[in-house]
Amino acid sequence: MRHLWLIPIGFMALAIPAAVLAGGSETGFDAVVNSIESRYHTHATRIPFVGLISMVSSHATHKGVSGIHVADFESFTEDVDGQELNNLVQQHLGPGWERMIRETSRKGHDQTLIFVHPEGARMGMFIVDLDGHEMDVVQVSVDPDHLNQNIGHYSHHHDRDDDDNASGKGESN
Repeated sequence: MRHLWLIPIGFMALAIPAAVLAGGSETGFDAVVNSIESRYHTHATRIPFVGLISMVSSHATHKGVSGIHVADFESFTEDVDGQELNNLVQQHLGPGWERMIRETSRKGHDQTLIFVHPEGARMGMFIVDLDGHEMDVVQVSVDPDHLNQNIGHYSHHHDRDDDDNASGKGESN
């Protein structure tokens, strides 16, 4: 009767190796970056202080942008097949992500993949951009309403309207 406490410890001892073995099917940002490193024999540089940058950007954009993750591959020497890269990212991102954009240059040296994922009222974005021998992998969570409200600040048309109003050519409100 005194040794009954060994039963839960025995179950935990068996469960821990099973959990470690199941960890091979991880998904998300780290899984994609790790699979790119493994497949293309290269190493990503994780951007230092990205957690702090994410917190500052969340505050500065009134929670419009948050959850930033960035990895940079500076010396990508292997040729990259666009379909293979797409499949690799899809496989390791996990369920619920859908590719929105896939762009590949004729020779395949430049490639861009953009995946989106609904996150309630927010939208997750996962971007892989290969530009010659450099690849950037970025994941971010955005508030689509916030972006929609503020996109005019960055459009060329809006800048022209401001110039017209400043010179007296535009309509007054």
